[in-house]
Amino acid sequence: MKNLIKLVDGQARRVDDPWTLVREAGEGLPGGPLILPLDAWRERGGRDGLLLQPDDEVEALVGELPDALPLIALDFPSFRDGRGYSQAYLLRTRLGWRGELRAVGDVLRDQLAHMRQCGFDAFAVREDKCVEDALKGLAGVSVLYGRSAIEPRPLFRRR
Repeated sequence: MKNLIKLVDGQARRVDDPWTLVREAGEGLPGGPLILPLDAWRERGGRDGLLLQPDDEVEALVGELPDALPLIALDFPSFRDGRGYSQAYLLRTRLGWRGELRAVGDVLRDQLAHMRQCGFDAFAVREDKCVEDALKGLAGVSVLYGRSAIEPRPLFRRR
């Protein structure tokens, strides 16, 4: 993933990505750090990064996520599919996941600010898009009225 943006100390930055995203695990896995689909991740003992598809049940992972798990990537097969937002929010709020939460797939500039509010802190922007332009998408909205994964208090409670 060449177009990776991460939030580092609250600042969005383009970073080099050492991870290899494997969408379908076969017999010959590449070397280096891997992000694997749920079944392959379980087979290998949970030592790699985890890729969740939109139809994977996040709450079924309760008690299964090790503290040493380096990252969870949530797949957006289409920008119209919003299930990853709910998965991210559940991971952060109900499961207490504090590690890297990465959006992969059809990730576009217009989605980044909302993804951030749902708990994402890393974004693999589509390779046909400009990452510098996508960085502007994280500026997003300056005031949020409702609660989110990063600010659980609604606006009226913040005064």
